[in-house]
Amino acid sequence: MTTPRAQKVSLDITPYYHCVSRCVRHSFLCGEDQFSGKSYEHRRLWVENRILALAQVYCIDICAYAVMHNHYHLVVHINQEKAAQLTNAEVIERWSVEHQLPTIIQRYLHLPLTPTENRQCEVIIEAWRQRLWSLSWLMKELNEEIAKQANQEDHCTGHFWEGRFKSQALLDKKALLAAMTYVDLNPIRAKVSPTPETSQHTSVKKRLDSLENHQPTPAGLHSFTGYEHQDNPAGIPFRLMDYLEWVDFVGRQIREDKPGYIDAHLPAIVSRLSLNQTECLKLCTHLEQNRCGWIGPPEQLLIVKTFFNKQRIHGIYC
Repeated sequence: MTTPRAQKVSLDITPYYHCVSRCVRHSFLCGEDQFSGKSYEHRRLWVENRILALAQVYCIDICAYAVMHNHYHLVVHINQEKAAQLTNAEVIERWSVEHQLPTIIQRYLHLPLTPTENRQCEVIIEAWRQRLWSLSWLMKELNEEIAKQANQEDHCTGHFWEGRFKSQALLDKKALLAAMTYVDLNPIRAKVSPTPETSQHTSVKKRLDSLENHQPTPAGLHSFTGYEHQDNPAGIPFRLMDYLEWVDFVGRQIREDKPGYIDAHLPAIVSRLSLNQTECLKLCTHLEQNRCGWIGPPEQLLIVKTFFNKQRIHGIYC
């Protein structure tokens, strides 16, 4: 039986999620169709640009992404606290980037209103505030725009995406690390790219390019903040260089035909998170091979099961 989205995405459990959307038609989202010979490579940039643009509007931080030939991956952090701290004017400003404002809201910004009109505007603005941290709204606006562009280019109508997006709750830092690694290494596992630095339209490639330009965090991506005791906890709880070393290490393990060898020393993040090397490698390579909605340690999965009053849940231990 399908699990309701409200149970799959619950901030009482975790703010981190891994999402996947797949194309429904035989024609590719991206890449080259071997039957017609037509290239759809340019659509990868559509998806990547749309992801990064919506990240500037929504209070949902993009930790990792990868745009593949018929699907894309996202790892996100839902920042409800950020949305709650926005002023009404800031909510309106963000919403207006992607939507036309109703007349009453335009008047609210520039003209005095009656108490009844003010209350009506407050209701509208609060609904927008809720949407700014809604994962369903982010995915809806991402997928609708790409589907519209693709249908126009293909001169057809109908569904472009395979139903609703799939989501997995990431219950702890190990699950977050595994999901981000899995996503950033997708082109390498598919043998589309040989290394992370050549993996076009991925977050790891975007971060590496940004480092070359002496900018630690690219626009639209969530920043790495390192250890939790540092002054700025609002970010991915790893050091960027540790993460890049870890991605390279795991990439060598799952690409048996890749030249090179594994250094004896592992990235500091391994010991810091008390990762079991074999278990984490298995998790990084089998993230989507099991029907699961939650990823985390046994004690966290038990909390999820108790929270939703379920006798059984589909989860992966890590």
